[in-house]
Amino acid sequence: MTVSAATRTLQFMAVLTAVLASGCASWMSQFDAKQAALERERYGATADYRIKEFHTSAELAKKGTSAEQMEFTRGLTAAVLAEHDPRVRAAIVAVAAGFDAPAAVAICKGALEDPDPRVRVAACAAWRERGGPEAVALLSARYEADTEIDVRLKALRELGQLGDQEAIPALARALEDPDPAVQYRAVGALKQVSGRDLGDDVNAWRTWAADPDASGTEWTIAEGFRQIF
Repeated sequence: MTVSAATRTLQFMAVLTAVLASGCASWMSQFDAKQAALERERYGATADYRIKEFHTSAELAKKGTSAEQMEFTRGLTAAVLAEHDPRVRAAIVAVAAGFDAPAAVAICKGALEDPDPRVRVAACAAWRERGGPEAVALLSARYEADTEIDVRLKALRELGQLGDQEAIPALARALEDPDPAVQYRAVGALKQVSGRDLGDDVNAWRTWAADPDASGTEWTIAEGFRQIF
């Protein structure tokens, strides 16, 4: 008996359905991996792939010698200069923050001047991770100089996270910013840096910042209740 084309089509569909239901997913994943490898070879690695590779390489480099770490960070310098994708540059900055090498410091400093605000935001986070007096100075300068509100707010947040009282002058200047969002972020950072809580009244913080040792600037429980009720 001759099998019609329609019948053969139905049989093929039945077999295909059975294959898919019985473990074809693993075959498809292998196919996807091979396809991705071919595309990387033909078009170059995707941004996500490059980011993953940088983080993986960084973990290996941290287990190496000091000389190997210095060599790795020099490679990061070349990579960040050649990289066109801001997301990848930001990832390289985050990786560099974890290394104490001259090239890593140079990457984190240079990123504060990157043309893309996403990279400058990553640089602010990197300097909070690195810490120290240089971090306070650089984050304060970035808040003062940047024109992007997201970067300015990030710089203030990271100054607060540092918990260094050397940041107080920069945070006090931020209290005078016309943008309420900047004022609010400065207040939050001052709470962290000073270890005090004067509430969210900007004027109270201005008074305190002008003379932190003056009497009458302590936040008391009684004052807290008066504001609540």
